[in-house]
Amino acid sequence: MLSDKTAIAGIGATEFSKNSGRSELRLASEAVCSALADAGIEASQVDGLCTMGADNTSEVEIARAIGAGELTFFSRIPFGGGGACAVVQQAALAVASGLASTVVCYRAMNERSQYRFGGPLPSAPTAEGEVTHYHTLHGLATAASFVAVMIRRYMHQYGATRQDFANVAIAARKHAAVNPAAFFYGKELTLDDYLGSRMISDPLHLYDCCMESDGAVALVVTSAERARDLKTKPVMVRAAAQGAARGNIPLMGFYGDDIIPFEDTRIVSEQLYAMGGLSAKDMDAAIIYDHFGPTILPALEASGFCNRGEAKDFIRDGNIEIGGGLPVNTHGGQVGEAYIHGMNGIAEAVRQVRGSAINQVAGLENILVTSGGGVPTSGLILGN
Repeated sequence: MLSDKTAIAGIGATEFSKNSGRSELRLASEAVCSALADAGIEASQVDGLCTMGADNTSEVEIARAIGAGELTFFSRIPFGGGGACAVVQQAALAVASGLASTVVCYRAMNERSQYRFGGPLPSAPTAEGEVTHYHTLHGLATAASFVAVMIRRYMHQYGATRQDFANVAIAARKHAAVNPAAFFYGKELTLDDYLGSRMISDPLHLYDCCMESDGAVALVVTSAERARDLKTKPVMVRAAAQGAARGNIPLMGFYGDDIIPFEDTRIVSEQLYAMGGLSAKDMDAAIIYDHFGPTILPALEASGFCNRGEAKDFIRDGNIEIGGGLPVNTHGGQVGEAYIHGMNGIAEAVRQVRGSAINQVAGLENILVTSGGGVPTSGLILGN
């Protein structure tokens, strides 16, 4: 079993902006060095690096730039944000199996100043295959358009409204407004702001969509035993999982039994709870992937925090805010802090376990982290 054999010993990040003014290699190197300093580990001790397939900076470039030791492990995870937690899973597996002793996970992107994820997907052949291009021909060309279809189905099935989605966006911005690292620091969102925002892809409006950001985040994974002797409080990897439901393709659940983004997160959550010997009731907070805020509703249901169709009521009752039953995205999420493909959410979960978060949840023992928003998904449970 992987549970509690490894720990996140250090976290680091650059500032989050819309124009970093430097290369992705430099951003990645800065974040990695910051994470190593946080852990109290020398770069020469790093023998593993892990990132996402979408990252433009190679592991060997990072190793050279920071002065790492000889690498014995490197790995990449596909599926964009769906792989963020899986990157940590890969690092934990490498350490637990003895393939490496110190693995740094990183993600660096100039996703606002250099290129944009919000526009149409590339028309050239990709790993996603030809079926993606079939949908593009019929008008589904962007991530927002894919998700919009699934969320419209959720609204039809369970009676969710724009007011329910507004509750998600307003809570996220409330958390971001007191987070100095957040793009929307000092800028809460009103209901009038939300309801008056422009349409992006019906039913998704401007404030339902995540940021397009420049920045980098890094995490240091090592053995639980070693982490206890390092500089900062170790954050145990209680569980780690990946999941993809039958019939799905990246970003789309159009070929499964239900197009609502639910099954992938259910598969991941069930694995996490089984591995950690825990349940939804044991989670004191959650970091839920919010590339589009409304996807949080089916994700809450898929992770067992409420029954299907009940997330709108759960959120309306204030449960996802600080002081609620399950504070969610206490850093502001990707709609309020920054979009670093979910890696900044994992860093926030680490801060929550350490007790050093800006919006700290009192007495936190375990926190659920998901990445991917439904198709596909990966997840973690981190704890004391």
